[in-house]
Order: sequence, then structure tokens, then C-alpha cells
Amino acid sequence: MTARIFKPAKTAMSSGTAKTKEWVLEFLPSQARGIDPLMGWTSSSDMDSQVHLRFDTAEAAKDYAKDHGIDAVVLKPKTRKPNIRQGGYGENFATNRRGAWTH
Repeated sequence: MTARIFKPAKTAMSSGTAKTKEWVLEFLPSQARGIDPLMGWTSSSDMDSQVHLRFDTAEAAKDYAKDHGIDAVVLKPKTRKPNIRQGGYGENFATNRRGAWTH
């Protein structure tokens, strides 16, 4: 069995960072998905792809994989560049504002 260990990124649908602090071990699919002839849904008989194990550290995930004979690949997390904005909405109405406010 082959697995990957990674730290998930935040979802694009929210600005929160929930579920991004822990490391995840998930198994790679061992076979391709097929199309069900009756309903047309994609399906697979690979049950390992449904397993997602969470760990506090990457070392704990690596130790678990080593103890259970799982070949694991560790993917390093990508860091985000902080989005620092100068000023705010309130500065549009400041009394010491430079320039004309014309709208």
C-alpha cells in the first residue's frame, strides 16, 4: 500500500484555517474508478481510498506508516504569503484625507 502524508490547505470557500493544523495520511488509489453501468455513477472497490488518518505531527504520521508497513511519501506544506493591506474603509472618510473625494 502506498500513502501520502500532507498538511491540507484551507478551503477556498472560507477564510478560516480549520482542519489545516493536523497532518493527514491518506492512501493512494490502487485502481482506477469505473462507471456503474446501471446508474452511471463513478465507483471503485478500493476501500483504502476512504481512509484518512489525522496526526498532530508529520513524524507521528511517518512512525505510524513505518510501524504498519505502509510506503508513505511526505509532501511539504506550501506557505501562504500574508495579505497585509494598508488602510481600511474608514480612511475613505477621514478628515485629513489627501485629495478630493468626488463621488
